[in-house]
Amino acid sequence: MLLEKIISISGKPGLFKLVSQLRNGFIIEDVTTKKKVSIGNSSQVSLLDNIAMFTFDKEVPLFEVFENIAKNNDYKEAIPHKSSDAELKEFMTASLPNYDTERVYASDIKKLAQWYNILQKAGYITPDSFVKAEPETIEGEPAEVVAEEKPAPKKAAAPKAEKPATPKVKATSAPKSAPKTTQSKKG
Repeated sequence: MLLEKIISISGKPGLFKLVSQLRNGFIIEDVTTKKKVSIGNSSQVSLLDNIAMFTFDKEVPLFEVFENIAKNNDYKEAIPHKSSDAELKEFMTASLPNYDTERVYASDIKKLAQWYNILQKAGYITPDSFVKAEPETIEGEPAEVVAEEKPAPKKAAAPKAEKPATPKVKATSAPKSAPKTTQSKKG
């Protein structure tokens, strides 16, 4: 999907694409001007892929709302974000009929219209942009299976003196790793 790495940065107008990660920040590209700049880790960044709109039933991912807007507007520009509150509410009702009117504010709808129009002008809103890619396969296995952590292959055990079993303790903050084994050296 073309929209996966699109971000919004607090305090900066517009939308940006994540290009790469640096040791102390990121390189980003403005989606409209294609100008690349770097930002520090202290910037407040929101990945559009993680944003959702409230409905009375559930939260709908932002890209599904963009897809509804695109279909309603034949993949062309939507209403301007500076439209009246009544026009914005009508736009939102057409885009997401069951949206939660108590939790989705006019400012949210303005931002939605603005972001959609930015992405549309930049060429990100096309019929192909909402097609989900098939999961990659390796040796006939689906990507989900390939991505699972597989146990490390067992090594041939060297003869050891028997030791009492020690209880295993899981560290909650450290990443999982294979258990460490010690082998005695023969002299």
